[in-house]
Parts: sequence; C-alpha cells; structure tokens
Amino acid sequence: MENVLGFVALAAGLIIGLGAVGACIGIGIMGSKYLEASARQPELMNALQTKMFLLAGLIDAAFLIGVGIAMMFAFANPFQL
Repeated sequence: MENVLGFVALAAGLIIGLGAVGACIGIGIMGSKYLEASARQPELMNALQTKMFLLAGLIDAAFLIGVGIAMMFAFANPFQL
C-alpha cells in the first residue's frame, strides 16, 4: 500500500515537471517565431499577436489540465485500496 503511494507521488511530480518543461519550451519557440515573423512582415504584427496570445493560453491550459490530474492523483487517489 505504501509502495503505491510513493509511485503516485512520483507520477504526480513527473506529470507536473514534464508538463512545465513542455509548456516553457513551447511558449519559448512560439515567442521566437512570433518575433521572427513580425520582423519580416511588420504590417501583420497585430494579427500575429492575437494568434500568439491565443496559442499561449492553449499551451498553458494543457499544462494546467496536467496539474489538475496530478492533484487528483495526489489528494483524491483513485488507486487507493
């Protein structure tokens, strides 16, 4: 029983940690591509900025869903016997 709880804590940490790394890398790449595109075509900056913020919200939402799942496993453990 206690072995299962240790694995649940490890899994929750991995879900949050890897999700945070993925979100940070995704937002970093997206931001660099936005700056590159707006430098090439400055007249499209407003349209690109709107799309960039929409995608940033979606990337963060995916990370926060992972955090919610990890918290469910941590506090309302469905694997508890």
